[in-house]
Amino acid sequence: MVVVEGAPLATFVTGPITMIIIGVLLNIVGLGIFCWALLALAIHALPFFVGMTVGIYSFQAGAGPVGAIVVGFVTAGFALVVAQHAVSVARSPIIRLLIRLLFALPAARAGYEVTLTLAHFGIPQEWWQESFAMLGSIAVGCTAWARVSILAEPALRPGVALGPAQPPTGATTKFR
Repeated sequence: MVVVEGAPLATFVTGPITMIIIGVLLNIVGLGIFCWALLALAIHALPFFVGMTVGIYSFQAGAGPVGAIVVGFVTAGFALVVAQHAVSVARSPIIRLLIRLLFALPAARAGYEVTLTLAHFGIPQEWWQESFAMLGSIAVGCTAWARVSILAEPALRPGVALGPAQPPTGATTKFR
């Protein structure tokens, strides 16, 4: 082995092929994180809109940029928690339906717009773009519906306890 002074070390990690592979893998990871963030934002479109509106208003009222961001985040979280609590304590299925639709419809619209914008990058035909946008809208709207429904556990009311369902007093069952 001959060592030449001043010659750069050739390792596998600095080779051009390795750098291209690492670059492609990091681009895939970055695109995945970007799509995940867009999906999360589209699912929470209503709390985001409420938080953004209150944040902008508080900035215009003189809260400053940091204060407006904090107020916006707190308001968005509060809107999400209030809606989940309202779904859990609402007795009427109509009210629960309206609250869930209040979350699902803006999310579906945001999902449509995000999917349509992403479809413009890789799909040349307009009807395919619209088809993917409709599928994205349905997927994001259903996900928002499920998020509001699943995270809201039914609240116990006075006189109601957790346990197995009991038949009414005096009820009998006959087995044949």
